[in-house]
Amino acid sequence: MNFSERFKATAFLRGFTFLKLPLIWWVRPSVIDLNGNKSVIEIPLSRRTKNHLNSMYFGALCIGGELVCAMKTVVLIRESKQNVDFVFKEFQAKFLKRPDGDVHFISHDGDKVTALIAKAIGSGEREEVRLTSYAVVPSKNPDEPVAEFELILSVKKRSKKS
Repeated sequence: MNFSERFKATAFLRGFTFLKLPLIWWVRPSVIDLNGNKSVIEIPLSRRTKNHLNSMYFGALCIGGELVCAMKTVVLIRESKQNVDFVFKEFQAKFLKRPDGDVHFISHDGDKVTALIAKAIGSGEREEVRLTSYAVVPSKNPDEPVAEFELILSVKKRSKKS
């Protein structure tokens, strides 16, 4: 993504979360990449996200692990121009190392989300898929995960009211 696309995506993310999910807005997430199959969200290590050991608080880590999957979902639902609702039904996290810097949350499940939304729109029924994401601290080691997340995304096309 170029700077302009990242700026627009981050502005959308922050505006949406300010209005609908202020707790997510509070941690100041930014979009790093949102192309094709890959999504990357950054949450800075700051006074808002630190724990007493000066590493990222596990609640902020959980927000990032969920948000990186949710952002792709929101974008695809907007592009479909359909009334589709989504919720995360299950969440599991493994905290592997201390995240003592700005954290990038990464998901490679864009194709699963795309297929899920298309299936839900086509069937009109609730559909689910298991997604994974992980977190790295790029300033320390961009290839070593500090946390891993597994979620179940549930979507359903909203029925018309009579």
